[in-house]
Amino acid sequence: MMKRILILLVSISLTTCVQAQLTVEATNSTPLSRKNVPVVIDIRNQSDVMAATVEVAGKEIPAQLDDLNHDGQYDELSFLIDVPAYTSLTAHVSLYNIIRCNGSPSDTTRKTTSYPARTYAEMMLRNPKVKEKNRHDIYLTELTADGSMGDTYLVQHHHGVAFENELIGVRIYFDRRQTLDLYGKFQPRLELHQTQFYTSAEQKAAGYGDDVLWVGNSFGLGALRGWDGEKPTMIDPVVARSQRILAQGPVRCIVEVEDRGWQQRQKDGQIAISPVNMTLRYTLYAGHRDIEVEGRFNRSVKKEHFSTGIINVKGSDELTDNDGLRGCWGTDWPASDTINWKRETVGLGIFVPAECLEQELEADPVNYSYIVKANPQDNVLRYYLAYTSANESFGPGNKERWFEWLRRWKKELSTPVKIKIRGL
Repeated sequence: MMKRILILLVSISLTTCVQAQLTVEATNSTPLSRKNVPVVIDIRNQSDVMAATVEVAGKEIPAQLDDLNHDGQYDELSFLIDVPAYTSLTAHVSLYNIIRCNGSPSDTTRKTTSYPARTYAEMMLRNPKVKEKNRHDIYLTELTADGSMGDTYLVQHHHGVAFENELIGVRIYFDRRQTLDLYGKFQPRLELHQTQFYTSAEQKAAGYGDDVLWVGNSFGLGALRGWDGEKPTMIDPVVARSQRILAQGPVRCIVEVEDRGWQQRQKDGQIAISPVNMTLRYTLYAGHRDIEVEGRFNRSVKKEHFSTGIINVKGSDELTDNDGLRGCWGTDWPASDTINWKRETVGLGIFVPAECLEQELEADPVNYSYIVKANPQDNVLRYYLAYTSANESFGPGNKERWFEWLRRWKKELSTPVKIKIRGL
């Protein structure tokens, strides 16, 4: 049975009542017009929420409710808004709960409308009965491998969790590298359910995208690794390694990679005595070509350093502002097969905020690297990733425009739209 990836436009009759009405004020005090600004509202204190609507200027806009810890209660409501330069706007949020209003059955039937999916995530096992590489059908939402398994690269079909929006697609290898590998699109749409990261010749002829980057043992696009004081280290040994899909829908998708009992290797090759549980959360919003990364730990890591960066694509040109922003533009073969593949040109980018940046390292033949750390205020390691494929009919298209996009991207991340929520 094919997995459904679109949320159909249907109306469902729900006997509900308004549990809470919130007002969200978004203020853009910069000269940069902002599009697709994420608004995320913590609703864990609002019990029994089963539906929500968001209106801006009297018009309902897509919103998404997510149960992130799988306890049967929604934890967050998210939506996207456009905020022009030097402008404030107001969104009105209504949360609806279950069945009863004022202790008696409600005579109000609220019609809630679902929205087309603009993000998608998938994990799957290979089906030995399926011969075509893009027709496997054993879908998962979570997978854990015991650390004693060794190399887990071949455990999953397409080697790890994959996720996308209309603009970009990524897979994260389910092994000690945990590298982000990239899918390049020709036109803006969701494709991974059809191609499964293994685009057929017929799909290529029809304009579907494909893998556009060879990553090897590099960082790829911003993999987080250890740091032994001299060089990056892989994420091993671990007690267990997990990947899971937390959310997908009209607003965003969220996936997690968890390493339990990770012992960082030291420069003498020995492993650290004190293990740590690390959970990396990747969030991709609709209409964005950037990914938010958050690393959380089960104990303080204020005395420990990590590493990340982007691959030095063969012959690439580099951008750095020596203050957390780094990018490149280059061309290379995405696979060793030079007959069935063509050389691909990509632009990569990473931004590490000052509170998580320890040091920018000199470029080497493999990577443009950073030494990074968790924010001492909250013990969370945050950074951001972005990329473009030169195949895109909708993208920057050349090095100059890509580097310009990266500079603006940092400005937007450094001066976010201010969000005030009233009514919680």
